[in-house]
Amino acid sequence: MVHYGIPILYTLFVWWFSTGVIMFLDGLPRKTFPYSIAAAAVLYGLALWGIAASSHDMTVFGAYCTFTCGLIVWGFNEITFLMGYVTGPRTTPCPPDCKGWRHFVHAVEAILYHELGIVVSAVLVCWASWGEPNQVGTWTFMILWLMRLSTKLNIFLGVPNLTEEFLPDHLAYMKGYFRKRPMNWLFPFTVTASTVIAAVLAVQASELAVTDPHQAAGLTFVVTLMSLAILEHWFLVMPMSVVPLWRWGLKSREWFRRLDPRRNGTRRDRADRAAATDGADTRGEGVGRGVVVEMAPVKVEKTRLARRIPRTGGTTLSLSLDAGPDDRTLCPRPATVAAPPRG
Repeated sequence: MVHYGIPILYTLFVWWFSTGVIMFLDGLPRKTFPYSIAAAAVLYGLALWGIAASSHDMTVFGAYCTFTCGLIVWGFNEITFLMGYVTGPRTTPCPPDCKGWRHFVHAVEAILYHELGIVVSAVLVCWASWGEPNQVGTWTFMILWLMRLSTKLNIFLGVPNLTEEFLPDHLAYMKGYFRKRPMNWLFPFTVTASTVIAAVLAVQASELAVTDPHQAAGLTFVVTLMSLAILEHWFLVMPMSVVPLWRWGLKSREWFRRLDPRRNGTRRDRADRAAATDGADTRGEGVGRGVVVEMAPVKVEKTRLARRIPRTGGTTLSLSLDAGPDDRTLCPRPATVAAPPRG
């Protein structure tokens, strides 16, 4: 149980937690992105060094170390893509009438730099562990790359559940390359092939539990990771959402949406809009909410209007009005009645 249970639990936690962290950072204001990318770049370099330093370690600890480093290298490529730093030369939606090969070319252009970055990372990982016995980090990165590529192709060809909730606002144009369909021809082949490979690796891991704990732990990492990737494929066609698994990571999009200048203006702009709104309807808010608002007196320049109106019986009615700048704001003053002259 120790040879399998702990690696499985560790893989589940690292997969779930690292995915949520990337989503959380991607939901912060764009001004925080350079700091996140800088921190991820430092971890990227340390992870490559960790793979090179541990690739000769054939202990269980060495398997844990290279597996974690492989995940970190993959995470750097993911965070640079989701934050919009490494995507592709095409940053506009695909035309509605675009179909066939042309549509595929446009989709490739939208993620071309990202895919090239993954190729560079794969070369660096292979170089860091070349000729060494511990290849768990390389297996980890390659499994993530192949399964994610399969996911992208299936989403492009069409699946019922596109998981658009995870796509950030600045990459919304990529939704034009998604297709919603009940099923596509590639899905059965990818799921079947990956399931067979995972089953074969699981059998090998069970046979090496006693003789080679390092290989058993490494294969357990890979099998668990493949199983999670297969589960992600099934979520694409199942009538259920995986958003609750990472709802905590998506919270940042709600918490910090008002602080993002690109999304909702700066703090000063929002304060000015709020003040303008309050001033425009102060009386309505005060009456509706039971709030008493004291308003400073406003000096209005007035014009005196006087008029005499003759009345029956020889009397005269004098009416005096104060008119403001707007003729709708007339302030009647007390009327005086002149008594008829004596005699």
